[in-house]
Amino acid sequence: MKPETFANLVSALLYEKRFGPYFCQPVIAGLGDEDKPFICTMDSIGAKELAKDFVVAGTASESLYGACESMFKEDMEPEELFETVSQALLSSVDRDCLSGWGGHVYV
Repeated sequence: MKPETFANLVSALLYEKRFGPYFCQPVIAGLGDEDKPFICTMDSIGAKELAKDFVVAGTASESLYGACESMFKEDMEPEELFETVSQALLSSVDRDCLSGWGGHVYV
């Protein structure tokens, strides 16, 4: 299933429950047609936010936006991308007591 199709499915399922929503912010990432990267996030009622570079979700999303905007560059190597994402995640989670501590980064 293409990630665009899956994003539409998740969006429709969340919108169906809009009067008793699931409290989640899904992030959908994958490779679409011709191996083109696709990333998308949604709010709890299925409103999609599409982006070309990055998306953030969760309780630390405000501080994650700032960290990602300041550190993200186009065409990073996998090692540099891993380090950038790890530093942004750790610095944001340290500033938000509701996020817990730590995270997993997969590249």
